[in-house]
Amino acid sequence: MDSNSYKTKTATPSTIEKKWYVIDGENQVVGRLATKVATMLRGKHKASYTPHMDCGDNIVIINAEKVKFTGSKLTDKRYFSHTGYPGGQKRVSPESLFEKKPVAVMEKAVRGMLPKNKLGNALFKNLYVYVGSEHPHAPQKPTTLTL
Repeated sequence: MDSNSYKTKTATPSTIEKKWYVIDGENQVVGRLATKVATMLRGKHKASYTPHMDCGDNIVIINAEKVKFTGSKLTDKRYFSHTGYPGGQKRVSPESLFEKKPVAVMEKAVRGMLPKNKLGNALFKNLYVYVGSEHPHAPQKPTTLTL
């Protein structure tokens, strides 16, 4: 028996190969799109997945202003934040967030599905969300991904 056949292979920074993908957000449901994107950012779709390494891919989401919510989430859902001062709780609905910054809705959805540590922060930097169908990542030759 080959002694290397039963050993667990762990991804290292030199063996990780990252790809670039473009996802069109037009008529996509926010939560379903965010779960697929978070899985790909984490690298769980790869056979060489290692939990403590950034082995995911780079994702570019275009048409972020055209994503949709199901049901009445657009008006009923609330995003909470706190300033750190007494009485500093802030609530904002996705409807008003779309008007101010449409990219933030998709970013909040994906960020909430990533780990809450340094690795999660590093993974989040591999996500690029844009309003409209244009993006500046053409030199990386991203592959179009349909979900």
